[in-house]
Amino acid sequence: MKVVLFCGGYGMRMRSSADDILTKPMHLVGPRPIMWHVMRYYAHYGHKEFILCLGYGANQIKEHFLRYDETASNDFVLRGGEVDLLSHDIADWTITFVDTGLHSPIGERLRQVREHLGDDEMFLANYADVLTDAPLDQMIDEFTDSGCAASLMAVPPQSSFHVVQFDDDHRVNEVDQVGRMAIWENGGYFVLRPEIFDYLPENGDLVEDVCVKLAGEGRLKAYPYSGFWKPADTFKERAQLDEEWERGDAPWAVWREQPTQVLPG
Repeated sequence: MKVVLFCGGYGMRMRSSADDILTKPMHLVGPRPIMWHVMRYYAHYGHKEFILCLGYGANQIKEHFLRYDETASNDFVLRGGEVDLLSHDIADWTITFVDTGLHSPIGERLRQVREHLGDDEMFLANYADVLTDAPLDQMIDEFTDSGCAASLMAVPPQSSFHVVQFDDDHRVNEVDQVGRMAIWENGGYFVLRPEIFDYLPENGDLVEDVCVKLAGEGRLKAYPYSGFWKPADTFKERAQLDEEWERGDAPWAVWREQPTQVLPG
């Protein structure tokens, strides 16, 4: 199944300073960019055909994969100046790079890569800046059996802020954390059927124009997940993920559960 990644935004909240010009998906978590971690997650489940919707920082992303150094994240043996990899990351991936415009909304980026989806009955989509350990195969199976046109992961709110309830006299009668409220957020992991393009206008939005309409028709499915899910939308969030990786406490790295893949020869 093909995976569409939206990786063309400016990512202003990710910037650590005014001089930081990295596009958000290229900020590092451990030795690799955030989007690499997202791609490894999908590849772990057998989905290794990626379509990158590029915009801001397109050349950074292209150069990263064109000059990809397998030794940065794999064990290897050096013999007489020649490198023998003991495992690999992306040797069996197919990555399509598509310039979808500098200022295009997500729906328009998706519309512009439609031709690259072929005749597949379903495809996956992701914002390329959120990490999870959710069982993707189960998510896909539940969507397939539902007959819906689209599915999104739903997660509990991540905010640490408190919600204040008060009466007409402004006397507070309840204080509670947002994360404990019985509401769910869009988690950014989508399973979609091509018919969603019938709902997607030019310069439209995937959620506002597609998901909202499908929800009104009862054809949008949610996959509620309360396990590990963490965005990298700000510099602080990215730094927390980086610390978890360095500690060896990275639940999203589901590919580490697999035995090391040994290259022939």
